[in-house]
Amino acid sequence: MPKMKAIDIKKQIVAELTEHLDGAVAGVVVDFSGVNVAQDTTMRAELRKAGVTYRVAKNTLIGRACDNVGYGDMAQYLTGNTAIAISREDPVIAAKILKSHTGKESKLEIKGGFYDGKVIDADMVRTLADTPTPEESIAKFLGSIQSSLYNFAYALQAIVDRGEVLPASAAEATAEAEAPAEPAPAEAAPTEAAEPAAEATAEAAPAAE
Repeated sequence: MPKMKAIDIKKQIVAELTEHLDGAVAGVVVDFSGVNVAQDTTMRAELRKAGVTYRVAKNTLIGRACDNVGYGDMAQYLTGNTAIAISREDPVIAAKILKSHTGKESKLEIKGGFYDGKVIDADMVRTLADTPTPEESIAKFLGSIQSSLYNFAYALQAIVDRGEVLPASAAEATAEAEAPAEPAPAEAAPTEAAEPAAEATAEAAPAAE
């Protein structure tokens, strides 16, 4: 099998990067100078598990791939030792993972990236990293519901413990005892006794001549 020429290797790298960038929802460009092997291995494993593509390449090759998909402005961040992390599904996960590996004990530096079809700077990448993922938002929502239900149940139990809530049967009996008594039905007028009196009066009256 013939050995690939250097120019062919470069073309292949650009083609692969272009394929990953095309249709990606977000990406982060970092300078990995000074990152030790242990940190690099851990970081790559986290990115891979999250479905993020991580590639180290020459700045010129990354720049060409970015040009191919409309990210020509990325050139301003392509200096030093550069790696690019590309996410095709989750727009915040790459930024989150890479930001978690920056700090006082790490020499990893976020230089820029892209999101929503636009090139963004390092500050925007860090802001993106602080945005909750859909899973985090759902977990937070469920946590708030569980907390509210727990507080509600605790409050009800406290009321019951103080004797302020009666059992259902006792409450029904109390309600019946406190309900006003229904008025007795009115007695019908004694119409039968009145009729003979009326007849007697009529007989006593002299008949008109």
